[in-house]
Amino acid sequence: MRLSTLDAVILGTYVVTIFSLAQWVSREKAGHRKDAQDYFLAGRSLRWWAIGTSLIAANISAEQIIGMSGAGYVIGLGIASYEWMAALTLILVGKYFLPIFLNNHIYTMPEFLQRRYSPAVRTVMAVFWLGVYVFVNLTAILWLGATAVHTVTGLDVTWALLLLGAFSGAYTLYGGLKAVALTDIVQVCLLIVGGLVITWLALDKVADGAGVIAGLQRLFEQHPEKFHMILPSDSPHYKDLPGLSVLLGGLWVMNVSYWGFNQYIIQRTLAAQDLRQAQSGILLAAFLKLLMPVIIVLPGIAAVALAPQLARPDEAYPHLMAMLPPGVLGLVFAALVAAIVASTASKVNSVATIFTMDLYRPWRPATSPDRLVNIGRGCAIVSLLIAMASARPLLGSFDQAFQYIQEFTGFFTPGICVIFVLGLFWKRASAAGALAAAIASAVLSLALKVLWPALPFMDRVGLVFVACTAVAVLLSLLRPQASVALVAYGAGDFATSRSYNAGAAVVVAILLALYTVFW
Repeated sequence: MRLSTLDAVILGTYVVTIFSLAQWVSREKAGHRKDAQDYFLAGRSLRWWAIGTSLIAANISAEQIIGMSGAGYVIGLGIASYEWMAALTLILVGKYFLPIFLNNHIYTMPEFLQRRYSPAVRTVMAVFWLGVYVFVNLTAILWLGATAVHTVTGLDVTWALLLLGAFSGAYTLYGGLKAVALTDIVQVCLLIVGGLVITWLALDKVADGAGVIAGLQRLFEQHPEKFHMILPSDSPHYKDLPGLSVLLGGLWVMNVSYWGFNQYIIQRTLAAQDLRQAQSGILLAAFLKLLMPVIIVLPGIAAVALAPQLARPDEAYPHLMAMLPPGVLGLVFAALVAAIVASTASKVNSVATIFTMDLYRPWRPATSPDRLVNIGRGCAIVSLLIAMASARPLLGSFDQAFQYIQEFTGFFTPGICVIFVLGLFWKRASAAGALAAAIASAVLSLALKVLWPALPFMDRVGLVFVACTAVAVLLSLLRPQASVALVAYGAGDFATSRSYNAGAAVVVAILLALYTVFW
């Protein structure tokens, strides 16, 4: 597979457009210089449409497009629970978490933990998130993205990785979150259009040119086992998606932690003009999440019919791209690159925010706003260099990178979820309980992994969450804090607009219909 001249022109147009747009939206008025709020929170000026699209751009990248297509190839539609249950999670985040975070005007999630618990909790979690973002998230995006670029263009994987990292850094380094969020509007539009095109053409090819509906019918007839959302216990993939646990168990813990307390996700909402704009953006993202399986899972299922003998599941999406005609390939490839660089830029910006605001500023509180911005830019460059250097050693040998990422983060997610949920909604939660939950999460997860290897990791996440909650409650009662900086809120703070409530009801209705049809 090679890019034609037309494909190269389309890709080049995308690169120039995004870079130019990023510089244009990052410009400042005469006499004004960027301060920390401008750089890390876009001056708290984001509107709902920028927030919603940027949430999706930060989330959907190579590990989703390639990794979930690979999981769709192996498991089927069931893997879409990660997307569809996320839509419901976003509704809850918008109603119950955002009012508290925005009313306290925080920059980062670790900053919230310091206000609620102690500086030690803030530092521990800041260091943890920096490690995960650089060595898990950034490496996965860059490695899978470079692999896709290599498959399409023949470019050496190392060079592809370097070019993706350099472009991601170049277009976001000056403008910060504002450059990322406002260009994400274009990135997500391109992602949706390109994704729908490859899904359409793949299904049409399954039906030998008879159309998309005929292609879907043929897939249903030939591979009915790929269209079950709730896998039976005798399924060979039950360990990855353990039946009702995707609705009632550990997947909830993972989704709440990811969408509610994850810096590179929640940072977009912290940059909102106000709470209503943030909630409207969350609602837009929820509707877009309902569409994502059509773009990133269904192509993997179609590849089962088109290429049943692939050596590795993660080859499914690149294999479909190889079937595309000139011009269309350029569009879909540009969409894939857009997803990669948008998500990379989001994570790099969040790494810079956490390092600067949670580690550097507390150490040097007198640092000027201009200096903080430069520290953030320097941190962004360093994080990209580290991720590019470690991508191949960490991820080069995995067949299904998406499942690897979920397995790894599942070790720590239960503790994070406990720390925030208790901190938000239980006044007696203490710093001792929070730190104990964080340690217990890793220790108990590892113990269950070793002693009970047959236990599905999603069930493990649920069990560890329950255990960590018990540990945090017990330690909080035994070692209460002398003074707790409680986050003040009243019952009225959780009231939402009629439009938000109506949109939430539509999301729930669609989810009920989907799970009823594909049970």
